[in-house]
This record gives sequence, C-alpha cells and structure tokens, in this order.
Amino acid sequence: MAKYLVVGGAGFIGSNLVDLLVSEGHYVRVLDNLATGKQSNLPQNIDFIQADITHGDSILPYFEGIDGVFHLAARPSVPYSIEFPAESSLVNIMGTVHVLEAARHFKIKRVVYSASSSAYGPLAKLPEKPSMIADPASPYALQKYIGELLCTQFSLQYQLDTFSLRYFNVYGPRMTDVGAYVLVFVHFLRAKREGKPMRIYGDGTQTRDFTHVSDVAMANYQAMICRQDGRGVVLNVGCGNQTSINRIAEIIGGPIEYADPRPGDVPHSLADISETKKILGWNPKISFEDGLRDWMKSEGL
Repeated sequence: MAKYLVVGGAGFIGSNLVDLLVSEGHYVRVLDNLATGKQSNLPQNIDFIQADITHGDSILPYFEGIDGVFHLAARPSVPYSIEFPAESSLVNIMGTVHVLEAARHFKIKRVVYSASSSAYGPLAKLPEKPSMIADPASPYALQKYIGELLCTQFSLQYQLDTFSLRYFNVYGPRMTDVGAYVLVFVHFLRAKREGKPMRIYGDGTQTRDFTHVSDVAMANYQAMICRQDGRGVVLNVGCGNQTSINRIAEIIGGPIEYADPRPGDVPHSLADISETKKILGWNPKISFEDGLRDWMKSEGL
C-alpha cells in the first residue's frame, strides 16, 4: 500500500482519481480548498484536508510521509483567466510552485501534474505531439504550460521525479460547470432541460479530442507507478479521435443557436498518444459516443 496525496482531489477529475486509488487499496489524503470541488464527491475512508495551495506554508505539513503527489488543483477556465489573469496566475503558477516545493522538501518520490492540451495553441499541426513548440493562446494555457516548465526545472535542479499529463477535454461523471471546454456538455444539458436552444460558439465545426474521466484517472495512476524515470516527462492523455461540437449537439438532440466564437478557443485538437502508450502502457478504454450516451443516461436523458 502506497500513501498518495491528491491536491485538488475533491474536484471532477480528482475525485474520480481518488476512487481509483482507494479501489487499488492505497492510503489517500486529499487537499482541496473546495473553491470548485465538493467534499461530497469523496469517499468516507480518506483523509481530507481543506487548505489552499496559494498559501505555501499552510500546506507543507500535509506532504509529510507521502509517497507520491497528484497535482490537479487549478482555476481551469479560459474565460476566467482572461478576465482575472492575476488571480488565475496565483493559483495555476504560484500554487504549483508551492506544491513542488513541498514535495521537494519531504523528498517525495514523484509528482504527477495535470497539464493541458491548450499549451499547443490554435495553430498546432495535428495530431499534437509533446515534442511540438508550445504556443498558448490564453492566460490559462500559458499558466498550465508554465506549470510543466516548473516540473521540468524541479526535476533538473532538485531531482524530483515529475510527469506532466496534457489532458484533452475531459468529460464524465461529476462534471461541473467549471472549465474551458467541458462547459459544452453542461450547457447543452441545461438548455435541453429548460427547453431552450443549445448555444454553440462559432460554427460548430471546431473539433475536440474528448477523453473519459475514468481513462484520465488511470493515466494518472499509471504515470505514478510506471518504472521510467520522470525527469520532466510530458505526455498526452486523449483518445486520439476528433468529434465536432455540432456532433455533440446532434447526439444530445434539440434546437441549436450559434454565437460569436469565444476569445482564446482552439479550433481543433487531436492527441498523438503513441508515447503515452509506450511509456505508461496506457490505452483509453471508453469511446466518446459510448461515454457521452452513458453520461446522458446518468443525467436522466
């Protein structure tokens, strides 16, 4: 049994990861300020700490005795980062520094960092590979990319093992209305329930590589337990398939209205997951349409 700390573990992805770790028989401690997460997302048999990663001294004691850290805490929203760049930077950049410093202080074996595919930028050649030059197009994308660079620096300077996982549009149980692109599911569902048209920003031909949260949780776990040294390793976590926003609206069903594109939105994304498969031995298990239909059933649609 290992002892894991999940920073941001009460949120959407974090709580699904906690469930997986508990099912594998590990001790789990969750640190979350509950700004967007919910304690009700968590099982009873874990150690929960309400704390904020922007306060480095206050979180330090909770890293003692931990074998590995999963860092998922963030302000995950492009629009929020554009409106409040200083506030989002405090969480997404300085919060990451505090997590890495606490891990270094206690000589923790490995940190798995939740990065973002938004680092590639709007003009990236598809499929997107971690070896490409980053071109973040929003404060949020830049902040998450800086988090990757911080992980690499802590690996080089302090020999802290780090893996950065670039997520591609995660969906599934416990999705919230916080996030850059998962909002489309929540807004479409809300519109359908209220008998209103589903609003699509842009012409709806923009595509995403949607990834089920259970596959993302498994990628995190396999990054933590894999035998390869993590000296600032960056990997994609996606399905390697594209789905348009129009197709999502078609599956959910109902009238549609179109609006102007949102600033900072990426027109297309597609993950090259060959290195992830090779290094982690990981493969996504749930196809997008199967996962979406299962989610709709769970929401009563």
